[in-house]
Order: sequence, then structure tokens, then C-alpha cells
Amino acid sequence: MFSVNLNYHKSIIMSKSIFSLFSFLLVFFSVYAQNQKETVVQISTSYGIIKVKLFNETPIHRDNFIKSVKEGKYEGTDFFRLINNYMIQGGKMTDETGMKTLPAEFVAGKFNKRGALAAVISDDTLNTEKRTSSSQFCIVLGSTYAYELMDRMGDRMKYKFSEEQKQAYSKIGGVPNMDGQNTVFGEVVEGMDVVEKIASSPVKGETPTEKIIVSMQITD
Repeated sequence: MFSVNLNYHKSIIMSKSIFSLFSFLLVFFSVYAQNQKETVVQISTSYGIIKVKLFNETPIHRDNFIKSVKEGKYEGTDFFRLINNYMIQGGKMTDETGMKTLPAEFVAGKFNKRGALAAVISDDTLNTEKRTSSSQFCIVLGSTYAYELMDRMGDRMKYKFSEEQKQAYSKIGGVPNMDGQNTVFGEVVEGMDVVEKIASSPVKGETPTEKIIVSMQITD
């Protein structure tokens, strides 16, 4: 009887130790990711230069974007979809790998506020895993929303907005209806005025009447 109880207590201690180690590693890697130097990419257009930093907390999307930039996959592409006061979308319309997708990387504090660099999710209703295109991206503009209406919006979306999100959407704006849907993997650090100019350029439907060609390079 004694030996059974002893084994039981050993099992409890071991489980607590494993849980503590897991919690420590989770915190350690989270802090490590935050302290890593963030990569900055320069997006050059005929309207001017946009600089975006990539979040270390979304390593799959970050590394995919860096790889695509270094391999020149975005050279000569364009911002092919513009919705004023909403977003501008760019990247490759098609992908040599047959529209390869990436798994979702939802991170607390990384959401679709104004200036967010976000992955583009398929409209396919069967995409329950929220996988995103490996070759397309968008930069968020959006509108401001009354703070007191955010909870009501969240109820409709079946999504819980944090206090940080409510404050951001009420003060600087964004596209809150995309939260919990697409991965946000970076943000604009310079050239938001250029994003606004591109978004307000002439369009036919959502397609710009003149191509807005893009060139990218890693700057930091």
C-alpha cells in the first residue's frame, strides 16, 4: 500500500515538474523572440517607400516573407487590389508551388490595426484552419470604431477583443472583423502616407487603373 502511494506522489511531482519546465520554456522563447532584432523590409513603389518590420513571434510567416524577398519573388509584382480606407493587397497572383499555404500564427497583441502587415486568407469556407497564402500580403488601413461598440461587434463575430484591441481600434483604426481570421506578421514603421496614397489611387472596381510596381529589399 505504501509503495502504491509513493509511486502516486512521484507521478504527481513529475507531472508538476514537466508542467513547470514547459511553462518556463514557453516564457523563455516568448521573451527571446521579443528581444530578437526585428527584420525590416523596404518596399519601393512609384508613390514612395514603405518600410515594414516583421514580427519574430510569427516565425513561419516572417521567414517565408524574408525568403521571398531575398529570392526576388516580389520584384516586378504590384499592388493589384486596392480598397480605399480598408487595405492594399500585393504579392504574386499565382504561385509556382500551386498556391502553397502557411499555417495560422495567431499571437496576442498582433492584430489588424492600422498599418498592420497581414497574410491573405483564402475565402474558401472549408479553410477552417485559417491557412494563408505564402505569396500574397496586405497592408491594413481601415476605420476607427466607437469603443463602446467593440464588445457588440465581438459578440457578432464570436470573438473576444482585448482591452488593447479596443483602445487601438477606437483611436487609430483598423479592420477588426479580420481578427481571428488572418495572421498579422508585421507592421509599417515608415511610409504610412505612401500606403494612403496608393489606397486612394484611381481604380476600376478594386483594380488600379495603372500598375503600382513593387521592389523589395532587406534593410535591417
